[in-house]
Amino acid sequence: MNYSYKIAEELHVKNQQVQATIDLLDGGATVPFISRYRKEVTGSLDEVQVATIRDRIQQLRDLDKRREAIVKSIEEQGKMTPELQKAIQEAETMARLEDIYLPFKPKRRTKATIAREKGLEPLAELIFKQGTLDLEALATEYINPEKEVASVEEALQGARDIIAEWINEDAGLREKMRQLFLKEGLFRSRVIPGKEQEAIKYKDYFDWSEPIHSAPSHRVLAMRRGEKELFLLLDVCPEEMDALALMEREILINAENTSVAQVRLAIKDAYKRLLKPSMETEIRLITKKKADEEAIKVFAENLRQLLLGAPLGEKAVMAIDPGFRTGCKLVCLGPQGQLLHYEAIFPHEPQRRTAEAAMTVRGLVEKFGIQAIAVGNGTAGRETEAFVKGIGLPNSVIVTMVNESGASIYSASEVAREEFPDLDLTVRGAVSIGRRLMDPLAELVKIDPKSIGVGQYQHDVDQTALKNALDDTVVSAVNGVGVEVNTASKQLLTYVSGLGPVLAQNIVDYRNQHGPFISRSQLLQVPRLGEKAYEQAAGFLRIRQATNPLDRSAVHPERYDVVERMAKDLGTTVSELMQSESLRNQINLKNYLSDSVGLPTLQDILEELAKPGRDPREQFEVFQFQEGVNHLEDLKRGMKLPGIVTNITAFGAFVDIGVHQDGLVHLSHLADRFVKDPNEIVQVNQQVSVTVLDVDIPRKRIGLSMKSDPFAERGKKMEKSSNPKRKEEPQGSMAEKLAMLKGKFR
Repeated sequence: MNYSYKIAEELHVKNQQVQATIDLLDGGATVPFISRYRKEVTGSLDEVQVATIRDRIQQLRDLDKRREAIVKSIEEQGKMTPELQKAIQEAETMARLEDIYLPFKPKRRTKATIAREKGLEPLAELIFKQGTLDLEALATEYINPEKEVASVEEALQGARDIIAEWINEDAGLREKMRQLFLKEGLFRSRVIPGKEQEAIKYKDYFDWSEPIHSAPSHRVLAMRRGEKELFLLLDVCPEEMDALALMEREILINAENTSVAQVRLAIKDAYKRLLKPSMETEIRLITKKKADEEAIKVFAENLRQLLLGAPLGEKAVMAIDPGFRTGCKLVCLGPQGQLLHYEAIFPHEPQRRTAEAAMTVRGLVEKFGIQAIAVGNGTAGRETEAFVKGIGLPNSVIVTMVNESGASIYSASEVAREEFPDLDLTVRGAVSIGRRLMDPLAELVKIDPKSIGVGQYQHDVDQTALKNALDDTVVSAVNGVGVEVNTASKQLLTYVSGLGPVLAQNIVDYRNQHGPFISRSQLLQVPRLGEKAYEQAAGFLRIRQATNPLDRSAVHPERYDVVERMAKDLGTTVSELMQSESLRNQINLKNYLSDSVGLPTLQDILEELAKPGRDPREQFEVFQFQEGVNHLEDLKRGMKLPGIVTNITAFGAFVDIGVHQDGLVHLSHLADRFVKDPNEIVQVNQQVSVTVLDVDIPRKRIGLSMKSDPFAERGKKMEKSSNPKRKEEPQGSMAEKLAMLKGKFR
């Protein structure tokens, strides 16, 4: 089925744009390639729109596959009718499709099945018509000891079982009940008696309820985790009287009589035994999916910001993985990240060989021309930073701390073992810290994104959806920045549009065997890298030392002829055109329009000629923590401190202030104004100024604020929700509100 019109309407774009994008995707084109190099074809759809079309068309095609399977099943049963066929074809969601199929779905032996076997379906049909009947006399006719119907009540019970199943399988009623659950339903959580102390981190949810439709993702996931860990009991449903009232309005057709009384009993049974459990399961899935999507969105955005962190660039770097008892592992790296030297120094207790360590560091800085020193922010990080800054290094040497989250994961990985098979894990970790300073993107792609230390509830959300979203994020970041083909690792090349692990390895092998690439066209000599892969990848690969200056840029090889014509028309060379703004200003783009090349591509080309291979990331800035504030015990209420944003969640942002424990800036303290989305205010790796609100040393919790006057409204009670079904938001000190602090719910 052609869904381009439907998707176009959902995205508020033209049908032609969607259909063209679907055709490109079906032809093997990647999202980065389509959004960057096929703007004329798609009408300049961006990466997000192209990815949305990709995901939506897959979802709709999956719906069609299920539709075909259902049609086949019903036809095999000989129960297909024109009305049923029409209903199936018009079903727009998987839930609606399954509701229609439910009466025809092969099922285990139910109470209704048993009642039918006893011959009670005619009785059920008579009762369900809700006419005035002499039920006593009518039911007596169905008493049959051979069929285990020994009394009038057993006959009526069997009839009600059949009616209850009919009610449960009514597609229209199920849809209305689904909407009731979603719009009027509540999450209700309570602590399992006797587990109050063990479940203290879920204290806010010991007696909590709130509307399903407005519950934020982090609370939904928190309640579900508490239930999974057997600390909380969780109900997901509307008030029973509301549900029964809806069902009676839909089903009862006559004034009260004996038949209606039986149907009313069947309604109650259908709700409690069949419909409520079914709907609760479905609503749990719906709300879990929504919560997952929101949590994954937060995680993906955090990851994107982290990957696109400002790179120091190609400089000689010393990296130190700090430690007390086992010493500090020190490595020296060349401008391309190559390992030149490693050893251990012991500037701290218990060895305290400080003078020897200082001499070692100074000597290595001079020997290798070290321009920057990266100190990991783990245990002994602040002490090591202070030590390095105090040994009299030249002012030109940058000393900065680097977030080492995930470095230990990398050091024990297959990637690290392959690169440094003979080195200790701690040395590999130090290399990762140094390279992360030089180029965060190139180093972080080697680590499972879930181990990088950003996001919320990443172990609770749908792992396939999480992986797909994070892969999309990494692909977008890598291709947005571009990759130098002669220095990139296999892991980095893997994420380049059109490549993947096999071709990435083949490129590295070819480079090792034949030396550096000197042109993009040389990539076609790489085994298994054909024309299609070359088309998808070439524009995102850079060759800094290439003879053709366009090979250093994001101009796609398929458009080199356009640039060459521009240069020829101006009587100059491509190199001179790229160097001269006055020459570029003379170009009339309209002269180069064609059926395949429009203004969007020509404008991209002109921008790229002005800044070939430009890195879109921010410039690196050195950050310094507050001197003398190294531990939780050093913090005092009201202190104003510099910090680095390390993680953003739906309820606020975590900030590293240099005391080995991130503090939380709650959503309500991110700004003087109301903030709904933390990303409106902060980004991962952003340098911020914060005020200390609360410090809970025993529980290692820090409350921070970014407000100009954070204590102005302290002590005021929160207003109760206008929704009478919802309890008041959890109260208490800022320390108590930090129940979801980093490490607790991750």
